[in-house]
Amino acid sequence: MAQAKVLFASITGNNEDIADIVAEALENNGIATEVDDISMVEVSEILNYDICVICPYTYDEGSLPDEGLDFYEELADTDLNGLIFGVAGSGDTFYGDDYCKAVIDFDQQLAQANGTRGAAPVMINLAPDEDADIQKLDAFAAELAAKVQ
Repeated sequence: MAQAKVLFASITGNNEDIADIVAEALENNGIATEVDDISMVEVSEILNYDICVICPYTYDEGSLPDEGLDFYEELADTDLNGLIFGVAGSGDTFYGDDYCKAVIDFDQQLAQANGTRGAAPVMINLAPDEDADIQKLDAFAAELAAKVQ
């Protein structure tokens, strides 16, 4: 059975909710899934999985989450060797051009580390409480799962 690691960084709980929705959707698609806070995981650990999903928040004016900085920087020195990845996170459209910038930054960093993008990044405004948000995340997870099956 394929395995996925879903990592989140969350202050408000929105990205932990996104991580839980994605994890449940992956499980529903036959992928054994673990969820962890990004600060508790070393980059080398994700190499033991078929899929890695990162759910970051964007801080202030486009900054990465503090607890995800080490992980982000370690990715630059890691060869993910085709690991399938996806990035989904929340932001606030109030920030305009900086809306969900950390989602895009992590997506690019994972691709540069030789990962394989399994699905386009998903950006959620604030909490994932709309049916449309959950449908986007379910489709995202299904697309990731299809890449390993």
